[in-house]
Amino acid sequence: MLYNNTMDFFKLIEIISSWVWGWPFIILCLGTGLYFSVRMRFFQIRYFKRMVKLLFLGKASHSGISSFQAFVLALSGRVGTGNIAGVATAIALGGPGAVFWMWVIAFFGAGTAYIEASLGQIYKERIDGVYRGGPAFYILKGTGNKYYAITFAIVTILALGVLMPGVQANAISEAFVTSFAIDKRITAGIVMLLLSLVIFGGVRRIVRVAEIVTPFMAVGYIIIAFVILAINYQHIGSMFVLIVKSAFGLHPALSGVIGAALTMGIKRGLYSNEAGQGTAPHAAAAADVPHPSNQGFVQAFSVYVDTLLICSATAFMILITGMYKVYDSADATNVVISGSGLSESMNEYGPVYTQMAVDAHIPGFGSAFVAFALLFFAFTTIMSNYFQAETNVYFLFRHKKKTNMYAINILRVAMLVITYFTAINKMAFAWNMGDIGFGLMAWCNLIAILMLQGVALKTFNDYETQLKSGIDQPLYDPEKLKIKNTKEWGAPS
Repeated sequence: MLYNNTMDFFKLIEIISSWVWGWPFIILCLGTGLYFSVRMRFFQIRYFKRMVKLLFLGKASHSGISSFQAFVLALSGRVGTGNIAGVATAIALGGPGAVFWMWVIAFFGAGTAYIEASLGQIYKERIDGVYRGGPAFYILKGTGNKYYAITFAIVTILALGVLMPGVQANAISEAFVTSFAIDKRITAGIVMLLLSLVIFGGVRRIVRVAEIVTPFMAVGYIIIAFVILAINYQHIGSMFVLIVKSAFGLHPALSGVIGAALTMGIKRGLYSNEAGQGTAPHAAAAADVPHPSNQGFVQAFSVYVDTLLICSATAFMILITGMYKVYDSADATNVVISGSGLSESMNEYGPVYTQMAVDAHIPGFGSAFVAFALLFFAFTTIMSNYFQAETNVYFLFRHKKKTNMYAINILRVAMLVITYFTAINKMAFAWNMGDIGFGLMAWCNLIAILMLQGVALKTFNDYETQLKSGIDQPLYDPEKLKIKNTKEWGAPS
């Protein structure tokens, strides 16, 4: 009876996930990114150099972190399991063409990332001496709808504190089982202990850890990918042809999975780069910058780093070494096409694809390297998730200091328990839980930024106007732009 109830629960989670991630949601995500890209005249191309320049301008203050710290804090949330296990899953269920659609969603997602990050900056608040902000703040201050803002805050705490950390924790435990045959319970316990040391240390400890770990692992991971590409340089051209043909159903064996390529590419691309989910504005709001657009550009660039660099690195390693199989989306047991590197008996997918791809050229190193890369990527994502969930607790109880501390400690304990439980469970269950959390947040946030587009676009135009007039470092004056409820910028509240 207990077995049946458990199976029914897992099935229910899967059904809810499919509802949240239906075609209306995919159209909303793609459409929003395309719309904002057009409205800002494809700024992600025109201002690419400026995005890089802004990364290293500005310093941390008593109230806020620097642009680079906000970048790595947001990137630590973006770069996680989705970049390794998510990409492998997208290829397994959508074919190599899924990689192309991940690139598309990243390009247009940069537009969405700019809007949400700049709104996070515009409507930030100083709470307990530290800048805080995010969708709940800009929904309340920008639309005046208190109930909508509270709803988003509750959804975010549920998503980031309960539903999404499991994807990261589960991937870590799966990778360490594959590499070192370590019992999942042991790995889960270690992750829970390390996480407790960080989240009980406060925001600045989270930032310090992310600032060191994220760039180090990202650069190391990309270097390994380039080494494998260099070894297989003669196959690079055919790999790109395979990706493009598969994306449009032109590959004979993959013509039947074009729909799966599109949906899996967008689904896993969005999950990885988080554009529109509403997570990055929390990190963006924490920065001390002279103009909100600074963080808009920086966060748009972080989408590129996440998808065009790190996700692509994973995809290229898997495809160029042939360490993949593509399964029929209607029948998970039916293999549509198999790469040249996997044995017939190999039917697992996820981080193991990436581990085997690196092992193919660096025997005995690849499996362990990917396991530790996943540990760092996924762990920093869980840290980032906690920071964002904590910010929404602050939003709900910002006027009740004692209640706020009780609520934060409850969040910390709950997140540690959930991290352990999901780490020892099944991968499919963890992904479905994470997809539900992501989807619920994104639905709420995308509607909000469309409602507040006038404020964000006015801010963008102000920044661009100042640049064109010869001002290299534009300053923000919301009073001049008639934007209210921005007291941290000196405008009337």
